[in-house]
Amino acid sequence: MTSLTNKMGAALARAFPEKRLFLRSNTETRYVRLSPATQVMTVSGIAVVVGWTIIASSVLLMDSIGSGHERDQAQREQQLYQDRLNAMSDQRDAALAEAAAAHERFNAALRQVSTMQSQLLDSETRLTELERGMDVTYGKLRDAVLARDAARQEVAQLNDSLNGDGSEMAELARLGDMEKTVDLLAGALTAASGQRDSMMIEAQEAEDFAEEMIFEAKLKQARNDKIFNQLEDALTISVSPLDKMFRSAGLNTENLLDQVRRGYSGQGGPLTPMSFSTKGSEPDADGLRANGILEKLDRMNLYRIAAQKAPFALPVKSSFRFTSGFGPRWGRMHNGTDFAASHGTPIHSTADGVVTHAGRQSGYGILVKIKHEFGIETRYAHLSRLHVKVGQRVSRGERIGDMGNTGRSTGTHLHYEVRVGGRPVNPMTYIKAAQDVF
Repeated sequence: MTSLTNKMGAALARAFPEKRLFLRSNTETRYVRLSPATQVMTVSGIAVVVGWTIIASSVLLMDSIGSGHERDQAQREQQLYQDRLNAMSDQRDAALAEAAAAHERFNAALRQVSTMQSQLLDSETRLTELERGMDVTYGKLRDAVLARDAARQEVAQLNDSLNGDGSEMAELARLGDMEKTVDLLAGALTAASGQRDSMMIEAQEAEDFAEEMIFEAKLKQARNDKIFNQLEDALTISVSPLDKMFRSAGLNTENLLDQVRRGYSGQGGPLTPMSFSTKGSEPDADGLRANGILEKLDRMNLYRIAAQKAPFALPVKSSFRFTSGFGPRWGRMHNGTDFAASHGTPIHSTADGVVTHAGRQSGYGILVKIKHEFGIETRYAHLSRLHVKVGQRVSRGERIGDMGNTGRSTGTHLHYEVRVGGRPVNPMTYIKAAQDVF
């Protein structure tokens, strides 16, 4: 054991030979002896510090990369959702136009069927009258034929007993006239029979055409039902997440939508109910379904407008770290969320609004306050520089300042607050609600 210790000491002496550090002043000179063990401890300490610095930097770098990737993913998903809404809006317009055109074609077909039915009824009426006339004509013709046969028998008898009497010649002339009348009635009856057959054929063709138009109308109605079902399902899927987003943020959706409607009351509203009736009566089933779809589209459009006016966004778009959340901290209430990043990082407005304060305020340092719709206010504190002024109207994503360390602050960061009706609420409620949808 002693020999092993001696060998280790010799190895340390060769690797780290003893050194002396001379310290010279005006009056004397001193030196510090650095033994091999002291040198080993110093080198080890330096290595530990360097290693810890590398590991900590790697952790911070990975955290920044991960945060940036999540924000990029959220922005891509938000853009994808906006594209999807635009595509659905185009499909909705095309489907409504197609439904209106189909309904117009259906009404035209119904009018044509009604005309054909009227013609068919007229044909049937004329046919009935012709049949009655033919029955009368047949009766007269039968009587005329019987009278002719009787007259012919009388003629035969008269011919047998003909003696040249003038009265008998007059009777023969009367019988000839009767035969001509019977022949005329027979011709009229034949013509009436042909006209009856033609009317029956025309009536059958009209009936077949009416059945064909009714079948085509049923096919168009089935296609309209399919289009309505697809639109209703798509709108239900689209509106529900938006409704959930606002409810998760603690907002009353009905009051919120009423405020948006009042803001657009002077323009007639984005969508109005439609009616397919031209007689001033109540809309039919298709009209009611179309109006229901328009109501959902109107609700989705109002949600889109409201989402632009509420702070459903992050104030920092660059890489950052969450350093403190909403809630009690150090024995007092922390009314916001802190985002840490490098000095001068751009700070952006989280919604459309009007700047009500831009300057220094005790504790907050350089502070920007923005008033939004629905009684919401956002605050951006500890800034190093301002890019807006009081009274200025800003849009979501617009740069309003730079991150700094002013006011009561322990390091460069942004203190972000959301207040509803003057009462502070957790900003992460809005941020997470928007991330769940977009």
